[in-house]
Amino acid sequence: MPLPDQRIPPLTAPRPTPDPRGGEAPAAPAASVWPGIGLAAAAVVVAVVVNRFAPAFSPAVIAVLSGAVLANLVAWAATSARWAGAGAVWERFRPGLAFVARRVLRVAIALLGLQIALPQVLALGWQTLVIVVTATGVTFAVTPLIGRRLGLSPGTSLLVATGVSICGAAAVAAMRESADDADDDDDAAAALSVVVLYGSAAIVAVPALAALLGLSPAQLGVWTGAAVHEVAQVAAIGAASGVLAAAVTVKLARVVLLAPLVALTSFRARRSVAGAPAASRREGRRTPVMPLFVAAFLVMVAVRSTGWVPDVVTRAVPQVTNVLMAAALFGLGTGIDVRKLVKGGRAVLLGAIATGLIAAVSLTGVAVLL
Repeated sequence: MPLPDQRIPPLTAPRPTPDPRGGEAPAAPAASVWPGIGLAAAAVVVAVVVNRFAPAFSPAVIAVLSGAVLANLVAWAATSARWAGAGAVWERFRPGLAFVARRVLRVAIALLGLQIALPQVLALGWQTLVIVVTATGVTFAVTPLIGRRLGLSPGTSLLVATGVSICGAAAVAAMRESADDADDDDDAAAALSVVVLYGSAAIVAVPALAALLGLSPAQLGVWTGAAVHEVAQVAAIGAASGVLAAAVTVKLARVVLLAPLVALTSFRARRSVAGAPAASRREGRRTPVMPLFVAAFLVMVAVRSTGWVPDVVTRAVPQVTNVLMAAALFGLGTGIDVRKLVKGGRAVLLGAIATGLIAAVSLTGVAVLL
């Protein structure tokens, strides 16, 4: 007998209940966010500890997986008579989890910009920059078209394209915040699973293929940074192959593209709303040309590029950003329904195609230009 659908509700604020006498009934008193924040903080501690033993998996990826596991265990427990109260207890955590999944995420993405100095990126040379821009742009543009042919939703296709082409889980979360079509837990779950699955496989596959193809260390560093999804996965390959600095710098060049691609998507959504009938425009929310947290990301990149940021700050920022990102993605993970994810074979196929595409385009560039 199939279990009833006990999916944890999405992390959005409840709408006011209509008043039968007209208007809206008074909103219920706001629930405390602290239980959820405390739970996210505990999850971050666990993620950081696990990362020490498995550095190929970033705290953010570990956190999103633990959030999904915990939420689905609660949903399963709520179906049994013995643990019937689990769902009610879980409700106490939801406001805080919604807070970290939205507000804390935006702060983390803005701070990500402090890790990127444009002079270091430009020092890579025009050949490397052409490889990065071409591989990222082709993958980001083509993946949604393939997703449409596979029958996937626009949101899933967009988030898979974003996660594979730019910077993994952080990019998925940023695009989910900005794009109307992608604001869905199932879309995010599919994209995050792709990042974890194929990014982890790349840790073994990329060095093996590089040895088979006879790539030089310089070529391997560029290919790793231009093709692998997560910064932690790039670092794992780079450290094992002796090309850590080059690979991570190339990867950060891809991260810079997060802002323009998110802004471009927001701009296109804004134009589509402007072209819709007036009634539709009134019903939908108006998408900003550039989300505020993306603008903050660009400001942080500019600040870091001045060279005025003290070394003590630049050394601390990656750790702070990792902690905030892990907390945000734990909150996002609690909205993932694993049972639906397991059935989503087409998203996994799209992820394989997108991963192969960015690997092939960047490898071609490495072979021709380097």
